[in-house]
Amino acid sequence: MSSTVMVNIDISDINDNPPTFSPANLTTVIQENKPIGTSILQLSVNDQDSSHNGEPFDFRIVSGNKGGEFVLEKDGTLVANQVFRRDLATEYAIMIQVTDSGKPRLSSSSMLTVRVIEESLHRPVTFPLEVHIVTMEDEFPGGVIGQLHATDADPYDVLTFGHAPPAQRSLFKISPRDGKIIALGGLDAGRYSLNASVSDGRFAVPVPVSVHVEQATPEMLREAVTVRFESVAPQDFVGLHLKSVSKVLRQAAASQQRDTLHLLSLQPVGGTQQLDMLIAVETAAGGYYKAAYLTQKLSASRRQLEEVLRVSAILDKNCSGLECRGAQCEQSIILDSHSLATYSTPRVSFVSPRFHRTSRCTCNGE
Repeated sequence: MSSTVMVNIDISDINDNPPTFSPANLTTVIQENKPIGTSILQLSVNDQDSSHNGEPFDFRIVSGNKGGEFVLEKDGTLVANQVFRRDLATEYAIMIQVTDSGKPRLSSSSMLTVRVIEESLHRPVTFPLEVHIVTMEDEFPGGVIGQLHATDADPYDVLTFGHAPPAQRSLFKISPRDGKIIALGGLDAGRYSLNASVSDGRFAVPVPVSVHVEQATPEMLREAVTVRFESVAPQDFVGLHLKSVSKVLRQAAASQQRDTLHLLSLQPVGGTQQLDMLIAVETAAGGYYKAAYLTQKLSASRRQLEEVLRVSAILDKNCSGLECRGAQCEQSIILDSHSLATYSTPRVSFVSPRFHRTSRCTCNGE
């Protein structure tokens, strides 16, 4: 007679792998005349043992720091402990060590070279940014609405973004590292000016940002027309074609000088390289041109539009697939105010809700 039993064998980790710097034997730079406390480098460490044999790590400088030029903090950040000058030294070689928390504790060392380079010579170059936001009935959920762009001819400059002083309470936040502009929720319709700046640590350059928030209304959507463009990505359209297309549309659709073109949404057509642009035109008297009339006017100016960008179709209704057999096809357009699409370029950013159409056949009363 016999019986069986399942035996589980757990293999416990022993501390047999020392932590290692990744990458090893680094070279980094610091600009001369940077203030004491400037972060030079964040060290990165790998340990192939399990977590209880790894972190927290201990960092220390083994050699090359007799003058106390550097401080190595607990989290592995190398910090300047003096103001460096190239006429005193152009390069420092220090040996750094990392130790894990296992038993027994294991460690490894690596050589780190710090080069002292010239301080910033060039100011950052920036671009003014125009942000256009479309909301639906004041329901703006907030989020990223654009990004500041800047370049610097100094190869080692690290750019930081923020509000230009004096900093005041604002409806917008700016990410210091990447320059993304975040708007708070509940942004009202209107025009806003934002005084931003970009700094390389020596030079601070102002960046003017204008934000135009427009509220879409049910009346606009009722008379909205879709212009469908061929072979263009939304980002390219906003950066390269938006102004010229808007100018042609304004000239084609407006019957009077005070008529206003409203751009309500930009949306790629799924599974294609086409792009839908949803527009409505407000008359000088305050109403809106009928969608059928607007489609007719735009179709008559299609050749001028084609000179800017290839047009696939101009639609006031999209009733394909419906067989209404004499009854009317009725279409409604819905903007999803909680599903925003942001298309940002260095000079222009466009933020709008995504939209979808619903079509149905309606009886004519007989």
